[in-house]
Amino acid sequence: MLGKSICSGWRPFLVLCLSFFIVFLHIMSVLELRQHSAEEVPQRKQYKKFDHLVFGPAAGEGLSDRLQCEGNKALTKTYFGASSKNLKAGSNIAIVTVFATYNTAVDQQTNGKSIDSVTVGNISYNKVERSIAVLNVFVNFIQETMPQSNIIILTNPSSKLPVERDRLTILPIQGDYSREMLMLQRIRSYIVFLETRAAEHSKWKSQVSHYIFTDSDIAVVDDLGQIFSDHPDFHVALTFRNNKVQPLNSGFIAVRGTPEGILRAKSFLEEVLKVYTSKFMKASRMLGDQLALAWVVKSHSSFDVRRFSRKQAFMDQISGASVLFLPCSIYNWTPPEGAGQFHGMPLDVKVVHFKGSRKRLMLESWNFLKSTSSSDIADMLCLILRSGRTKYDF
Repeated sequence: MLGKSICSGWRPFLVLCLSFFIVFLHIMSVLELRQHSAEEVPQRKQYKKFDHLVFGPAAGEGLSDRLQCEGNKALTKTYFGASSKNLKAGSNIAIVTVFATYNTAVDQQTNGKSIDSVTVGNISYNKVERSIAVLNVFVNFIQETMPQSNIIILTNPSSKLPVERDRLTILPIQGDYSREMLMLQRIRSYIVFLETRAAEHSKWKSQVSHYIFTDSDIAVVDDLGQIFSDHPDFHVALTFRNNKVQPLNSGFIAVRGTPEGILRAKSFLEEVLKVYTSKFMKASRMLGDQLALAWVVKSHSSFDVRRFSRKQAFMDQISGASVLFLPCSIYNWTPPEGAGQFHGMPLDVKVVHFKGSRKRLMLESWNFLKSTSSSDIADMLCLILRSGRTKYDF
């Protein structure tokens, strides 16, 4: 009886100790597993950003409908040189962009030179100066390939942009141009601009001016006027790519300059703005506009998203507007996608978009184009095609 009493007294204690021991082993095994997992998961690769052009093979080699290069020399004939003579009499094209500068912290100097300074060619730029340099090159390309077009820069009324050119207008529009809100403000500025144009349209009588809204980090490498003559029935045009999450790129939006085209485009952008502010404000600094564009388009039950995987332009009715969808591979070509899903550069590419850390390449490309009389746009495109895989210092 005494033995049974002792055993019955110790049994709960032994069970409790065993339970603690099992929990301890479980915790140790979890900690060990996490340690091994941390060792096995590769760290995100840090890409080196270069302060000079880095050349590689030109994507699209051997494809008959892609630019072929030997070094920086184009071997294939491109389709450049289309003119705007097919536009209706009195028509014109205006390229519109939103641009803002920001007061950065006082430059830190080392031996009299800003540590944020970058050098392209023989010119050094600090952060503010390099953004103005990109804007200047943006204007240079337009005036090179579309000399009869107008350029309109929408900006904060407090901004003083040191850019003075013929056929260029700086138009202040009140709003929040902070970095966090710039993409949202861009749509608002587009809407205000179109409202103004709609109100002023009666003054111009029969004269029609079409508008192309773009990012300022693009190079127009061929005349864009044929969009409006080749596709006479659209109100607003967007560029698409084969991307499930972001099939539309907001860096290129064309608007037909007729009274109906302006009003339909304004209404379309107002719906995009409504979706943006109600669903995508967490992405207000970047990508929110593209997500809102895709939402508005794909929310129409009859819209076939499979068309985004094809290469041909197409039309559809979206929110009361006739929307033309143009392939990014021609009207919004980018260096990384050129090396990827675009499989090189089409012979009829019209816009090159230097997204992300490829602003240096934009400046270097312009310098190359103007460096010698023997270089032409096709040769410059070979330079871009060969060096566009690399990320640069700005």
